[in-house]
Amino acid sequence: MSAHLSSTEQTGERVVSDLASDLLGPGDVITWEATHLGVRQRLTSKITQFDPPRSFEDQQVAGPFKTFWHRHEFTTSDDATVMTDLVPYSAPLGPIGSLVERVYLDRYLRTLLERRAAHLRVLAESAR
Repeated sequence: MSAHLSSTEQTGERVVSDLASDLLGPGDVITWEATHLGVRQRLTSKITQFDPPRSFEDQQVAGPFKTFWHRHEFTTSDDATVMTDLVPYSAPLGPIGSLVERVYLDRYLRTLLERRAAHLRVLAESAR
């Protein structure tokens, strides 16, 4: 959990729900709070699939998106771990939300995930 939080430090992300453990597993529900686009927001997600060490999925059960699903995949290539984020989502507000997705939100989320992945890579490589 601490690696995730340090990777999203620029948004002030924090856990606002009670957790039994620092490690999440199948069925766990967690509520995150962070500032995105200048607005403090909460997103509650549930771990809906868990297949360590290959993948896990979480899905928004409450939050700012109409739908938000996040699959984390881990594969190996040339003795390195490759992490892939798949994030199908849809913004609220119908056609206006779709326009915001295309014009701004797709790029914002991609940049956020790339920054997080780069941070996690540095953490993983420094632990060698």
